[in-house]
Amino acid sequence: MPTSTREIHLASRPTGWPTHDNFRTVTTELDDPAPGQVLVRNTVMSVDPYMRGRMNDSKSYVPPFALDAPLEGGAVGEVIASASDEVSVGDVVLHAFGWREHALLDEGAVRKVDTDVAPASTYLGILGMTGLTAYVGLTRIGQFKEGDVVFISGAAGAVGSIAGQIAKNLGAGTVIGSAGSPEKVAWLKEIGFDEALNYKEAPIAEQLGAMPDIDVYFDNVGGDHLEAAISHMGDHGRIAACGAISSYNSSEPTPGPRNMMMFVQKKLTMRGFIVGEHNDLASEFFNTVGPWLAEGKITHHETFVDGLDHAVDAFLDLHRGANTGKMLVNLG
Repeated sequence: MPTSTREIHLASRPTGWPTHDNFRTVTTELDDPAPGQVLVRNTVMSVDPYMRGRMNDSKSYVPPFALDAPLEGGAVGEVIASASDEVSVGDVVLHAFGWREHALLDEGAVRKVDTDVAPASTYLGILGMTGLTAYVGLTRIGQFKEGDVVFISGAAGAVGSIAGQIAKNLGAGTVIGSAGSPEKVAWLKEIGFDEALNYKEAPIAEQLGAMPDIDVYFDNVGGDHLEAAISHMGDHGRIAACGAISSYNSSEPTPGPRNMMMFVQKKLTMRGFIVGEHNDLASEFFNTVGPWLAEGKITHHETFVDGLDHAVDAFLDLHRGANTGKMLVNLG
């Protein structure tokens, strides 16, 4: 019997900040699984900053979202029908077809997860792509060494909060984070950051002037944070460029840092990365961070919004900084 379900489509490409008019909720019907397929009822989906770039019709590391088609993103759900020898009804699976209540998928497009080890939502966050991004950016891209001073922008977000805790567990000398509210600053200190700076209270460059020289900068923000970090890095400092959320919704090109000559003066290195190119570190990451999570040496926070009808709100709020930790949508 066909399954009636709802999904969110990209109705038009945003210019600047997205609005609800750029999205459309569509009711559709999915066939029963063909051989080698499964039908998944999604229970939790992720909204992430990188999705904004895929809404533009521009060349990038991943194709843009198609117009009048469902958006995509990480999700976990329960298999409710199966024509697969590998995946059974009742299995909880991780996949990349969120923004919809149900998904009809080939068996190779899903990965079973163990909810006895951790809740399903953690496989979208600390034990999933989010956590791996933090680990890769810090260890491989930032070439972290014990005793390093680490600065993380967007530190109260999903990736930043985990990166800071990984740095602490690996023996960082000082971990500094920036966030945009007193509540987020307080939370960063609760989870082990040595210093937490509210960039809305004073220019971030001014606040970093009171901190020790930075060895590793994990950049989630770009803009003024990147310029400030360059000014306050020590010799041979390393910058891991993970994102630049300060410019994702800009309708005009944003100016670059004005202090690039410091790359020469300080012998700095800056490298961008996409986590999907570093899956060879997945086992190392899980074997390192998994025990820390079980032992309480690392924690995480999830901000939940309920219902597909509020998925767009969750995405917009993410870009406004309304979340602490991972932003997720409960689908039931």
